[in-house]
Amino acid sequence: MEIDTAAMLTAGEAALAQASAFAVEYAFSVIGAIILIFAGFIVAGYLERAVGRALSRMHTFDQTLCRFLSKVVRYAVLIMVGVTVLAQFGVQTASILAALGAAGLAIGLALQGTLQNVAAGIMLLVLRPFRVGEYVDASGIAGTIEEIGLFATELTTFDGLYVLAPNSELWNKAVTNYSRNPTRRFDLDIGISYSDDINLAHDTLMELARSDDRVMGVPEPEVLVKDLGDSAVVVTLRYWTAASNFWPVQFDLTKAAKEAFDAKGITIPFPQRDVHFVPAEAPQPKRISARKS
Repeated sequence: MEIDTAAMLTAGEAALAQASAFAVEYAFSVIGAIILIFAGFIVAGYLERAVGRALSRMHTFDQTLCRFLSKVVRYAVLIMVGVTVLAQFGVQTASILAALGAAGLAIGLALQGTLQNVAAGIMLLVLRPFRVGEYVDASGIAGTIEEIGLFATELTTFDGLYVLAPNSELWNKAVTNYSRNPTRRFDLDIGISYSDDINLAHDTLMELARSDDRVMGVPEPEVLVKDLGDSAVVVTLRYWTAASNFWPVQFDLTKAAKEAFDAKGITIPFPQRDVHFVPAEAPQPKRISARKS
């Protein structure tokens, strides 16, 4: 019994000595790790806010992209802090970094389509081929931009339908932005009869264009003879106007042109075609020769 007690005391003293040695050896590492973690969270939060404020002052950066980049900075600092803390305890960080790289590669391959949309969303936010409120057409994907996200873009069509388009679809196609430029040109084509006075039609259209304040004086509107069609002479009123007035001016001038032409006796002919009927010659009766027996 005395031997067992002595052995236990010896084992206890050895364990206590080992624990003391461990505490002395790793005390500074533990304290340093706690300080690093605490300081890392403070620095990560500070850098996140600083990057967010700096990018927000730049009008070329979208708010969604600002938040995304600030979060990237925060988590990058935290990852570096985590690796440094592990290095304090003698952990081989090279293997950890290799494992993180392999995991990132596997996740990237699994989420290839999603990451493609994220990359396209970042490019759309940086290059800004369109902004919120602009009307665009990307090879059939058309509508007014409501929101540009990292994964998809929300649009509203002209007839009020909701469209959610993946960013990769918008980035890989040619985008026509109808709202970006402040002015737009329109060609109003009207057909008149061959018997009408073409100079009168010219002066009438020029008078309509110059009487509308929404039509720009520079470049000056002009009337052109566009085509000599099968049933009409096509005259074109070409003018420039503000992009916001494009549709109202088009509708108003089209109506005004019809009313002015009616008042001055200029006709807008219907499609017509002259058909000449040439009667075919009557077939000759076949002659049957009688054979003599």
